[in-house]
Amino acid sequence: MKPMLLSRRGFAFGSLAALASTTAFPALAATAAQAEALVGKLVKDINTVIASGKSESGMIADFERIFKKYADLPTIAATALGADGRRATSAQKKAFTDAFTGYISRKYGRRFREFIGGEIRVTGSKSVKNAFEVQGIMTLRNEAPFDVSFFVGQSSGKFYNLYLEGVNMLLTERTEIGAMLDKRRGDIDAMIADLRKAG
Repeated sequence: MKPMLLSRRGFAFGSLAALASTTAFPALAATAAQAEALVGKLVKDINTVIASGKSESGMIADFERIFKKYADLPTIAATALGADGRRATSAQKKAFTDAFTGYISRKYGRRFREFIGGEIRVTGSKSVKNAFEVQGIMTLRNEAPFDVSFFVGQSSGKFYNLYLEGVNMLLTERTEIGAMLDKRRGDIDAMIADLRKAG
């Protein structure tokens, strides 16, 4: 299995998808309106970084902080690891989550300069199974706008997935990690070690 090559829009999706956190929000997203407010804060932080004019390393550091502030990292990491997580030890799962967080931040933070001059705008929200879908529009410089949908867990109150024009972020990342494991013949420790340097 070869690593998936992402298009420009795929990178936008992955970048957004990657923005999240380990810090809990003051209140859970018990209603669609609360979920929409949470994503509104996330979007504001993303737009601030895009417009900051910082260096690549500065942007990467900011995106990692955003990722750690807004995302349900255990869920995202567990989904990316997929069935291989059943044979991983608790220590490996923790190490993978830590490595995956840095990997996503570096991987997409380096490409976020492509979206300087663009912005995301929240347009609405609705309830879905055990979660809320918050819709938005992303505009890029000299390109037509396109739809994005953020998913916020009802119990966690955090961002855990993103759909971009029908593309599922969790499944995309699972494909990427699966390809890395295949290349290393299923060696989880080797994949984690390489993940820390990748991106």
